[in-house]
Amino acid sequence: MSTPTWGLVATIKANSTDILSFAAHHLDLGAHRVHIYLDEDAPEAREALIGHPKCRVILCDDGYWKRRAKRKGRPAKHQPRQTMNATHCYNRNPQVDWLVHLDVDEFLWPATPLPDQLATLPDGTLSARVRPIEALASDPTDPPPEGQIWAKGCADRLKHRRAQTNAIYPTYGDHLNGGFLSHVAGKVFVRTGHDGITLRIHNAFRNGEQDDNAAPLPKTHLVHLHGHDWDHWLKHYRFRLAQGSYRDSLKPAPMADGVALTMNQLFTLLEDESGEEALRTFYTEVCTATPDLRKRLAEHGHLHAITLDLAAKRARHFPHIA
Repeated sequence: MSTPTWGLVATIKANSTDILSFAAHHLDLGAHRVHIYLDEDAPEAREALIGHPKCRVILCDDGYWKRRAKRKGRPAKHQPRQTMNATHCYNRNPQVDWLVHLDVDEFLWPATPLPDQLATLPDGTLSARVRPIEALASDPTDPPPEGQIWAKGCADRLKHRRAQTNAIYPTYGDHLNGGFLSHVAGKVFVRTGHDGITLRIHNAFRNGEQDDNAAPLPKTHLVHLHGHDWDHWLKHYRFRLAQGSYRDSLKPAPMADGVALTMNQLFTLLEDESGEEALRTFYTEVCTATPDLRKRLAEHGHLHAITLDLAAKRARHFPHIA
């Protein structure tokens, strides 16, 4: 049996450095194809991607959306743009055996080669799930070794996750799902070559029905750089509160008594009380790799040390870009 190939699809609005870092990291892991849909043009990255034999790039300009959206134009929200592009990629021969949809701040981190992991899955497996870990900000008084970042994980099983979250994050844990600011669902690799498949952000659907039997890939983490730097987090905070991962339509963290605040409600309450200072206090406890937080995470097996080395990977795969 031949070794399976894998690739990714991403809809990206970012600067060229971040786009090429994302692509280079996954090329370095052995991605056979990297499909980038540029939600906003980044000319330097676009030209570099076009010049790489394993990369495919589509600029999502007005003409693209008129063709794709039956002349309705570009969807206003980024979530439907992501799902439409991912499904489009899947159904137009992505040239791989397995395809995963990722965001530009998500980096696969396998402990063993991904083709070997995918090869062990039964033939009837449609999708396979990788679970996320969220990068933490460095504590300026106790930073990690040069080039390393700390990341936090959480329990897969909800009953363990709830108790551990409250123990690790004593002030805000009631309102957090695993201590994460973003998703705990992770992303799925989807076996290609099937009809009737649509891709959503966290799941695959076949003929309108969600594949709820995604196989686990426990030897791969998804490193999510969601809140790894205060300035970066604050820069994206308003958008996330209005339209992204903190929007008011999302559900609160699972609670036995059902009284948890949503992320939107929690952040709004904090700001109403003490403004940006309250957000900074929250960020320090939940998102900063202080010795105390690292100790609590380690006690539950949820502390991870990661070295992405993105500049070296960019230089290796896109040497003509400064």
